[in-house]
Amino acid sequence: MGAVLRQPPAAAPLIALTTGEPAGIGPDLALMLAARPAVRRGTRLVLVGDAGMLLERAKRLGLKLTLRACADAAACAAPGAGTAVLHVPLARPARPGRLDARNGAYVLGTLDAALAGCVSGAFAAMVTAPVHKSVINEAGIAFTGHTEYLAEKTGTPRVVMMLAGTRPQSPNVGPLRVALATTHLALKDVPRALTRTDLRTTLEILAADLRDKFGIARPRILVAGLNPHAGESGHMGREEIEVITPVLASLRKKGMRLTGPLPADTLFTPRVLAGGDAVLAMYHDQGLPVLKYATFGEGINITLGLPIIRTSVDHGTALDLAATPAKAKSADPGSLFTAFRLAAELAARARRKAPARARKS
Repeated sequence: MGAVLRQPPAAAPLIALTTGEPAGIGPDLALMLAARPAVRRGTRLVLVGDAGMLLERAKRLGLKLTLRACADAAACAAPGAGTAVLHVPLARPARPGRLDARNGAYVLGTLDAALAGCVSGAFAAMVTAPVHKSVINEAGIAFTGHTEYLAEKTGTPRVVMMLAGTRPQSPNVGPLRVALATTHLALKDVPRALTRTDLRTTLEILAADLRDKFGIARPRILVAGLNPHAGESGHMGREEIEVITPVLASLRKKGMRLTGPLPADTLFTPRVLAGGDAVLAMYHDQGLPVLKYATFGEGINITLGLPIIRTSVDHGTALDLAATPAKAKSADPGSLFTAFRLAAELAARARRKAPARARKS
């Protein structure tokens, strides 16, 4: 079982990490994090997944870890040796690199367990490793993604997906943050989904969480247009005129600092980005390819608007890497490490704000 990792004091925030698709790279990356106490400094970690599977994967990676299985969030929060594992049993043994739809419900079970711990207050935040959407759907469970699933489970009518990361080529510029007005939709469905009501709500959530979770007192948001050249005065589409511009005008009257609608091809340039704290893109592939290129594997996903803190990696399950021990050992855990650090930062900020709220009440 190996050496026992020193645990931070019990007062440190407890962060749950769901280990994702069991056939993918998620369990391996989660164990790499468990083996790196420096990355987790000032926090306590709970892995959420099948304890036996994780132990087998640790041995496969050559990691000397002590894993301590626990039955619920409260037991995981109690002091103990090694890394706590909130045990969620697999339906079938998992083979790295080979999907099995019979484990689709297991994947959602890990999300449910982590979410329950966050809602109860046992966990300060949750970080999610990648899942494979198609295999969950093949199990007969309708699933479009973490973001939508967590929104439904928490009864949150509207959430916002935001990806963020530092830019290695511009280390002094600060993080690039890109939120989405629409998420996992076919491109043909985006214009119909882009309504004034939804856009207004999205911008309000984005501004509120930049202020409350990230500590930006008066966030500046750069808003992309939907069409090329932001519609070219209506010649390339009227969504900017009929939807985006009226919403921005009404929210500016409320004091929000909004710039746009801007042509997306010139918005993502250093000079323009320097004038904002976040970008709102109108659809998934308008903003995220730019962010993923700029952040070189260090990008992460944050779900805004939830009553809990949730961050995630910005990559997929990498079945090809998980299939071979040598490739699994060489997998880059950078996105997961960054997601964990941000969850810890947001949890610490929320903890500092809690006494201030209590004094005001």
